[in-house]
Amino acid sequence: MRAVLRGLGAVPIKRRDDHDGSPKQASSGAAPVDNDAAFDAMFAVLGEGGAIGIFPEGLSHDEAHLSRLKTGAARLAIGGAARTEQEIAIVPCGLTFIHPKRFRSRVLVQFGTPVMISPERANTADEVRAATAEIDAALRRLTVNAPDWDTVRALDVVRRLYQPQEISIEERVELARRFNTYYHAVAADSRVIELMKRVRSYQDKLDELGITDRELARDLSKLEVSVRVLRHLFLVVFWLPLSAPGVPLNLLPLAFARFASDKLTPRKDVVATTKLLIGMLIVLLAYSVTVAVFWWRFGFWTAVVVAIVLPASGWATLRVLDRLRLVRRGLGVLFRRLRFRREVRALRRDRDALVEDVIAVVSAVKPASLPALFPADHPDRSEESSRARRNADLDAELDKDAAEERE
Repeated sequence: MRAVLRGLGAVPIKRRDDHDGSPKQASSGAAPVDNDAAFDAMFAVLGEGGAIGIFPEGLSHDEAHLSRLKTGAARLAIGGAARTEQEIAIVPCGLTFIHPKRFRSRVLVQFGTPVMISPERANTADEVRAATAEIDAALRRLTVNAPDWDTVRALDVVRRLYQPQEISIEERVELARRFNTYYHAVAADSRVIELMKRVRSYQDKLDELGITDRELARDLSKLEVSVRVLRHLFLVVFWLPLSAPGVPLNLLPLAFARFASDKLTPRKDVVATTKLLIGMLIVLLAYSVTVAVFWWRFGFWTAVVVAIVLPASGWATLRVLDRLRLVRRGLGVLFRRLRFRREVRALRRDRDALVEDVIAVVSAVKPASLPALFPADHPDRSEESSRARRNADLDAELDKDAAEERE
């Protein structure tokens, strides 16, 4: 990957410690780590008005929170401001992956208010630590941080029960960030302890039935689910002919990347990255060899057509795989609605009661200084309207039960 990374403008850095924090030979009398050349290269970029992307944690990991930041970003900004005699802006960027280990997860990218470093700022250890603390605070305002993934999962259920339906991904991430940020301050509250116990029990029941909270909340009828499945099947049929030309070149690398990635990397935090690199490199190699063979056998223009058709076929293959996944999910929902209809209906009633209690507890323990994400009179955030809606839903459920008993 060295040639690829250098071609992208990456600057290699020599690290004093490995990811596990164990000291290298530098601690036993070897020559100290020298990154002067790397810093000179980055200072030159800043001097030309360019931008540098840097992950200040200095490592990849699969923890549920930011790791302790290294001081490299702050030292680079302070040193760059002094060298160039101009103000340097550190723009914090938060990355929130919806499914971190999935090959093609959606991700929310947010940028915060820049941390400005002036040329007059002294390049001392205290100033470097202060700037690093500023960067840390800016990043935490843009990321979801919790002590462990079990807490993240439970608070995500709370977030889904609390939020109005169909809000934007930005609002969902902001809610998740707030719940994880302020949870530790109210975790000992008896109301919160009891609520979290019920939330975890609710999630366990969802897992047993094999459905998601979203599917349960939307309460789609069997006809609606069937129509969605048919629509996805139609789109599969539409994309299938376009995917046909490159099926062997696309499916085999994707399958290999999916099933071999766990064995080709010993670290859990880079599984998705391994899938991406393996799939991309094998597909590009396969495309290159195929185009070369067609050029050799049939001429230049035939190779040009093949070079256009293969990426289009790859894109169509991804569309087919996406739709097949949605078809499989839809059929699973339909099956569970038919087999576990009484259990699903009872769990929906439990959910309605839990939504009302979540709203009440969150409203009671929320810090007064925290600005409201939704208007106070929002129909899904009012305890009175929530109770009224719940009663109406229960009446509808009872009517549905009575109709099924008559049948």
